[in-house]
Amino acid sequence: MLLLVALVWGASYGLAKTAVLFYPVLGFLAVRFCITSALLQPAWRGLTRHRRVAVLKAGVPLGLILLSIFVSETYGLSLTRASNAAFLISMCVVFTPFVEWIVLGFRPSIAGFVAAGVSLVGAWLLTSGATLSLNGGDALILAAAVLRAMMVTFTNKLTRGRDIPAFPLTGVQTGVVGLGCVILGIAVLPGGLPELPHAPLFWSSTGFLVVFCTLFAFFAQNYALRRTSPTRVSLLMGMEPVFGALFAVYWLHETLSARAWLGGVLIMSASVWAALRRSSSMPEIKRMVQKNKRTVPSSLTDTGLGDR
Repeated sequence: MLLLVALVWGASYGLAKTAVLFYPVLGFLAVRFCITSALLQPAWRGLTRHRRVAVLKAGVPLGLILLSIFVSETYGLSLTRASNAAFLISMCVVFTPFVEWIVLGFRPSIAGFVAAGVSLVGAWLLTSGATLSLNGGDALILAAAVLRAMMVTFTNKLTRGRDIPAFPLTGVQTGVVGLGCVILGIAVLPGGLPELPHAPLFWSSTGFLVVFCTLFAFFAQNYALRRTSPTRVSLLMGMEPVFGALFAVYWLHETLSARAWLGGVLIMSASVWAALRRSSSMPEIKRMVQKNKRTVPSSLTDTGLGDR
């Protein structure tokens, strides 16, 4: 199941790049996330008023971060190659310890700095190889990677120790993204959002992203994390950028030089290594909690998985 999630998430870059050929970025995101939020509305049934308020208090700010992520990522994807995006977005795993340092006060280990350095070398090889001159799309993807690291950290901060069910929370987050894109589209685009496209390829791409890259992926992650170790999850999900690059070559007929492939492998390796080190720290963190009786962010053991 986790390999399937990595596969469909890898395919998401090429499919999103295809969808925005038929409809503006903000309109595409509005359609995708409004549909996703609507499909998750049944999850609200049976929730008490207190739990609904708790979900909204966490879901709205997290939804605003998610809105920033997808606007940056999808605009960036429209301006760069899908294969570049697949590798660069995986740097969120490396960025997460540094965001935790700023937000939660936990300084990264020396290994975290090494992983960040390896990732930067990989980005240099992937995007230019001569001078580090990221194009606008690459820069937006890297911004989205930083925002994903913020998402992991603030999700932990806002939900830790609170009775907040996952599916209603995802429904609020995706609703905020969908509504935010509608408002931005009306305010920013000349003439507002255009009429919905009739192209079958747009709707098939969007439908795939809604059903497989959000609903199925969310279920599969939760199912797997209850039945296997975070280390195994990290290893399997580390295949996502590889699938993304291969799908871009197959679907969009992109080409990657040997230097670019080397850069992508360095980024992916650093991300998987960072995730594995965080997973392996679980026993030590548990002992520290028991010894010091203090709360330690669960994102320290997070595998870097985000809601695509």
